[in-house]
Amino acid sequence: MNTEKATFAGGCFWCMVKPFDSLDGIEEVVSGYTGGELKNPTYEQVCSNATGHVEAVQITFQPDVFPYEKLLDVFWTQIDPTDAGGQFFDRGESYQTAIFFHSEEQRLAAEKSKQELDNSGRFEKIVATPILEAKPFYLAETHHQDYYKKNPAHYNRYSVGSGRTAFIEKNWGGQA
Repeated sequence: MNTEKATFAGGCFWCMVKPFDSLDGIEEVVSGYTGGELKNPTYEQVCSNATGHVEAVQITFQPDVFPYEKLLDVFWTQIDPTDAGGQFFDRGESYQTAIFFHSEEQRLAAEKSKQELDNSGRFEKIVATPILEAKPFYLAETHHQDYYKKNPAHYNRYSVGSGRTAFIEKNWGGQA
């Protein structure tokens, strides 16, 4: 079966795994760090906002079952695409949003999707999420992987307490 990678930064990576994890054609969703130059960064280093890395998820998917364009649709509905300073109460460089493309086809699809969202009038501000070429992706520490499964009560409190859940319900009509 043909697979591809997709990489998205949407603020806290804990909250970006669950929306993709159970979809048909998704083989794996892992949390990690990307976008900076430091090799093998730690969570503490990334959270210092001095590495250039962001928290991100990397998705291994079957494009014939779940096309990249549908992944983009899911991604947009999990974030505030107009917030360039982080996501919800998580502020700073490491919590910024981004789409990291792995091919020219992904770049074009991401740009089209972003333009369509911008033109939709859904938000008063422009979409601030950059579209960047994929850089090396470093897996986050084991305790960060599948956090929503390992610590469901804390995950749910975090999603609600951060403001993510309310934003998604208000602006996208879905659940975080």
